[in-house]
Amino acid sequence: MYKRVVITGIGALTPIGNTVKEFSDNLFAGKSGAGPITYFDTTKFKTKFACEVKGFDVANYPTLFDRKEIRKHDMYSLFAMVASEEAVIDSGLDFKSIDPNSAGVVWASGIGGIRTFFDEVKGYVLGDNTPRFSPFFVPKMISDIAAGYISIRHGLRGPNYGTVSACASSNNAIIDGFNLIRMGTVNIMVVGGSESAINEAGVGGFNAAQALSTRNDDYLTASRPFDKNRDGFVIGEGAGGLILEEYEHAKARGAKIYAEIAGGGMSGDAYHITAPHPEGLGAIAVMETAIKSSGLSLEDVDYINVHGTSTPLGDLVELNAVKKVFGEHAYKLSISSTKSMTGHLLGAAGAIETISCILAIQKGLIPPTINFHEKDEQIDYNLNLTLNNAQEKEVKVALNNVFGFGGHNASVLLKKI
Repeated sequence: MYKRVVITGIGALTPIGNTVKEFSDNLFAGKSGAGPITYFDTTKFKTKFACEVKGFDVANYPTLFDRKEIRKHDMYSLFAMVASEEAVIDSGLDFKSIDPNSAGVVWASGIGGIRTFFDEVKGYVLGDNTPRFSPFFVPKMISDIAAGYISIRHGLRGPNYGTVSACASSNNAIIDGFNLIRMGTVNIMVVGGSESAINEAGVGGFNAAQALSTRNDDYLTASRPFDKNRDGFVIGEGAGGLILEEYEHAKARGAKIYAEIAGGGMSGDAYHITAPHPEGLGAIAVMETAIKSSGLSLEDVDYINVHGTSTPLGDLVELNAVKKVFGEHAYKLSISSTKSMTGHLLGAAGAIETISCILAIQKGLIPPTINFHEKDEQIDYNLNLTLNNAQEKEVKVALNNVFGFGGHNASVLLKKI
């Protein structure tokens, strides 16, 4: 008999807010997180804007970071520590009072320490070829190190690792944590994802792949899912953290419960390294698997936070997949892409967008898809895409889709409790 898994804590560090409250306020207000890139000189780059985290300063977290320890972190793991800490505090858990073997961490990043990698290699190449690499180079760079830091901080000796599946990474982390608890391996998991890839290599690489918007003259509205003139995603950064807990364990300690994880799905496109399957076969499979695993019906789903990256092909394929999965019920669903506000947080996207679904359940409010201007004749606007403004609606069941390069698909299904 599987155990039930609930969410008892959340934490967010995003381009539209550095706490869950700030993120929530700006999410439902429809605020764009885009702005000119401040991290490097973009003169020679095709894309000169991104969704950066604003005003992040480790000095604001004196109880979390020892000044001597900061140099051991890439920015992505600093983000991870902040978001996971907020989630832990929010949960009310005292890890000192529990069995350390009964709690663990699964933390995701699609790219990991790309800023560290770029800076260290640049220093070597532009120097005299003497290998003066930092002794922290490798641990700062690797994608699993954030999970390690989080477990060390809280003394968690249960399962501890990172998940890497491009933009599906943090949904995979959530699903892994969910499965570990429902099978009885542990009672508590800290899960989520973080990313900090807004540097020369990240932006230059995605530009070379023709994946990013180049709407430099109108960056605030550049992320425009479902709009006729969408021209690519806006790269974002940040982190989202969640505390997953076995239901009886949470109830016994009187924890507040945000939502229950009802199911999860994973699939592969088996088609192309960067493009979605044109018939949406992987997207269809992952949604069907998530719903089937939950025991709920298609008609139970009220809201889908779609992957919706603002790419010409991806948005169309996903909406067609939604129609194929849900049939007539697709027209009763609320659908939105919160990447229109946050940009695409890559490996952290699933965690932040799962939190968006939790907030929709809690508030009875659907976050909007902002920046919509002109209809695309290929898109069915009889679907409720929550264009430009939030909409009131009771949400009992929400589905979060994320899809990644390599054909990786992961969906998390949440229900009100």
